[in-house]
Amino acid sequence: MSLRVSAFVERVRTSLFFVPMLFVLGGGVAAYGMLELDAAIGEGATDLPFVLRSSVDGAREILGVVASATITVAGIAFSVSLLVIQQASSQFSPRVVHSLFRDPFNRRVMGLSVGTFTYCLMVLRAVRGPLDEGIEPVIPNLAVGMSAVLGVVSILAIVAFIDHNAHTLDVSQILSNVTAETAGQIERTWQEAGAGGDGDCDMSPPPGQGHTVVFSQRGWLQQLSSERLLALVPAGGTVRIETAVGRYAVKGAPLCTVWPAPADPAVTHEQADDSVQVGKARTMQQDPSYGIRQLADVALIALSPGVNDPTTAQEAIFHLAAVLREALVRDLPARVEHGDEGRRLLRPEDHSHETLVELAFDEIRRMATDMPTVCIYLFEALRLLQDAVNDVGLSQRASPLRAQADHVLAGAERADLLPADLQLVRAAYERRFGDAASSP
Repeated sequence: MSLRVSAFVERVRTSLFFVPMLFVLGGGVAAYGMLELDAAIGEGATDLPFVLRSSVDGAREILGVVASATITVAGIAFSVSLLVIQQASSQFSPRVVHSLFRDPFNRRVMGLSVGTFTYCLMVLRAVRGPLDEGIEPVIPNLAVGMSAVLGVVSILAIVAFIDHNAHTLDVSQILSNVTAETAGQIERTWQEAGAGGDGDCDMSPPPGQGHTVVFSQRGWLQQLSSERLLALVPAGGTVRIETAVGRYAVKGAPLCTVWPAPADPAVTHEQADDSVQVGKARTMQQDPSYGIRQLADVALIALSPGVNDPTTAQEAIFHLAAVLREALVRDLPARVEHGDEGRRLLRPEDHSHETLVELAFDEIRRMATDMPTVCIYLFEALRLLQDAVNDVGLSQRASPLRAQADHVLAGAERADLLPADLQLVRAAYERRFGDAASSP
């Protein structure tokens, strides 16, 4: 899938417009089909069951009521969705809004409502009374009956919608959604440890002066194509990416450096633009660290003085542990990629296992220095991760975890804690990271 197509798919998945638009078109097509079916039945309409037969006034009344009700339901659905997004943004983190936009249930309920409204509007236009333009009455009984069915379904849908959104604001649900999306992205794109994902880590560039290619636009670097970047250089050439997916691109800032210098820099710059996707919002398409950032932000807001909610911080910490476990037992994508005819792609700015651990815990432990309970939560999460990497024979990846635990203890010892609280923190550290406990 090309970068442009992939970016379009991502925008569709987070759009509140696209799915309702499809339902509107579907409502129009369904109305046309039902009207054609009514026309095909013709005189046989008088043999329909009583519940499917209507008068001209009755048909207009049913269609008008259903149309009015469903467009009201659509307005409620849009309002509730925006309220949920605003509430989650202010209470947890603006970055978790990303997962709320991707919720397909809300978009389908909105689509059902506006689709039903469209259906009723088109069928209502086809109803003719005996005094309309001097023609015989036209009462599409089947189409009117279907409108009543769709109206009932829409009412049930709005009840389900309210129930769904009430649970959506549960912090456990929000954290679970982010965790599932992040862990799923890691599982799909990272290889099991020992499968060759880390590969050759020789980052040394070739001798000589390279040519720096800069960004021609600003925004978040959402994706890049290794194959297209390798095609920037001739056989035996090297491309070094000077940034990483998930960082903000400033117009004119370095994108990559190529060796040897190209004969036509303008063509190289144009090809480089086609090799990356820059957008207005950060996404998780090639950047699982964005999910870690979201979970860490929820914990940080929970620990802020204005919120002071250690229990929410605890939940976020253990969801972070769940994501990091999937990352630490897998090899990172290769930071040195080899193409055809000796081409090399260097990615020195990509995350390492150590920087992912730091991204998850550095800011949280700094905020938690005077919160003994949260310090103990951090010890527990770090110990669980240490056990996980030891169990799969990757004890060398446990060193940044132990370092984080040491930093948590050092921060608590320098904080203004009561002696009893500090003793609790020290005891929790010794129980999990003392010499006997920390041995594999």
